Amino acid sequence: MNQRVWLGLFGGLFLCYLGARTLLRKPSDEAAAPGKSNSSSAYLTTLFLTLTNPMTILSFVAVFAGFGLGSSPDYFSAVTLVAGVFIGSAAWWLLLSSSVALLRHKLSLAWMSAVNRLSGTIILAFGIYALVSTARTL
Repeated sequence: MNQRVWLGLFGGLFLCYLGARTLLRKPSDEAAAPGKSNSSSAYLTTLFLTLTNPMTILSFVAVFAGFGLGSSPDYFSAVTLVAGVFIGSAAWWLLLSSSVALLRHKLSLAWMSAVNRLSGTIILAFGIYALVSTARTL
């Protein structure tokens, strides 16, 4: 078997596991207590995880190739593109986390449970799809 089959098999099984776990998990009625790490430590950890994520790297390669930045070294365009992605991502996460912080206390446990069931079902469906797609390639 080639690597694509193994990745599809393990990826599909992992998605099924995450989906089932999310589907069956009861939401917490309390927010998580902040850990001992400070903001800069959390930022650096997230930055490291994002930069080493293969999908992030492949996405940037695809975007750079789509804009033709790989054929001739136009550093200004590359820096502008990366800065735009960074500012857009930072704005999105600021908006998203602020919205969740504001709305967290207004959502009931029943609502949170419904969100868990919906997201768990979607993740489980993607896992099953990955497994079926992998099985078709055999």
